[in-house]
Parts: sequence; C-alpha cells; structure tokens
Amino acid sequence: MFPVIKLAHIDKFFGNLHVLKDVNLQVAEGEKLVIIGPSGSGKSTTVRCMNFLEEPTSGEVYINGVQLTHKNKTEIVRSSTAMVFQQFNLYPHMTVLENLTLAPIKLQKVPKAEAVERAYKYLDIVGLREKAGNYPTTLSGGQQQRVAIARALCSRAKIILFDEPTSALDPETVQEVLDVMIRLASEKNITMVIVTHEMGFARQVADRVIFMDAGRIVEEGPPEHFFTNPTEERTKAFLSKILR
Repeated sequence: MFPVIKLAHIDKFFGNLHVLKDVNLQVAEGEKLVIIGPSGSGKSTTVRCMNFLEEPTSGEVYINGVQLTHKNKTEIVRSSTAMVFQQFNLYPHMTVLENLTLAPIKLQKVPKAEAVERAYKYLDIVGLREKAGNYPTTLSGGQQQRVAIARALCSRAKIILFDEPTSALDPETVQEVLDVMIRLASEKNITMVIVTHEMGFARQVADRVIFMDAGRIVEEGPPEHFFTNPTEERTKAFLSKILR
C-alpha cells in the first residue's frame, strides 16, 4: 500500500536561503507523526509543502499516491487534507458555527442542515458546543484553537496537519488544546502530522518522531527510542537542552 503522504527529494529555497535540503519522508495511513527541531530547522516549511501552501523548488509531493501539481493542488488538497495553524485564522465577523459550516457548504456543497449537524458534533468533541453562537474575539486563545481543530474535522479530511498549534497560546491554555489533540490521536483512521515543541505530548501520542536541523531530517524513530536512546549527536544535544 502506498503512503498517504510522500515527499521525494524536496528542496525549498526562499530567495538564496536554502530551507529544505533533499527531504524524503513517507507517512502511513493513520500514523501520528511528530516533527521537532530548533527554530529555523525547516519543520513548518516541510508541513506546508505537504499541502502545497509552499510549493517545493524541486522534488515531488504525493497525497494518496497522486502527485501534487500547481494545477491539481486545490482539488487534491481540499478533498484530502486539513490544516491547523499557529494563528487560529478564524473569520472574526462570523460566529463559531458559521466558521465551521462555511467550507462544507461553499466548497463541499454539503446541505446546510447536514453541515450544522456536523459542526455541533465536532464542537462536542472539542468541548465548545455552548460557544456556537459566539464570535471568535469573545473566546480565549485556547478556545479559538479548539474551534480551529473542530473546523479541520468538519472537512472530514483523513489527513490533518498541525503547524505548532500551541505556540501562540498562553501557557495556561496549552493543555486544553493538547487534550483535544490527544483525544483525536486515538482515532485510527485519521493521519496526523504535528510540528510541536511539546515534548511530553510528542512522547504520548507519536507513532514516530522526526528531528530536523538545518533543513534536513537528522534522525527519526519511535518515541521510546528517540527520547531515551537517540543515535545522532545533534539530536542528543538538542534533547539535552529541552529535557532538563
């Protein structure tokens, strides 16, 4: 069986800056993959290349065995993937319910009643049903990020990409978002790729952890290996600083 995500020899330049250097990566269906590394290592760019938010300078990206191109990216990405960003990217002039039903109604042509039913289902999962009529600005950062996760779920995408979803949150609200993601990670049919600095979370939910540095994948493995017996000196140095 082919992987649901495949990156083959990905290079990415921003001007003269070589951000990704021959990145090769496969993600299996249902896998929970966590990407860690220092700032500027290429973690977020790697995830953003997976859905062509950033088009690679060279190399190929495959979703469910289909190579993404500039022409087909919108159709393939909309039908297969959803993304949760560092910033919540909710429409401030729309209620929570309107934010959640917009894409299913407009893009997927889901009947409004079905889209509303779907939205309430996922608001229940993230614990925010009572906030359906609120506007995003009345919610805490943690609540807004939980709404963003519910919005991703409303797409019914089988692949959800998370780009440092807790980095913009107050420390007191980080755990409420992580708790939702931990619950989501128990779903076997959802593939999750998560860029995060939350090592305890990575240890708990990851099937595999990847460490990136200077635009390359330095080391990968299951969390029990990665956090207790890493192989590469660069990985050991990184973990020694953040696991004190």
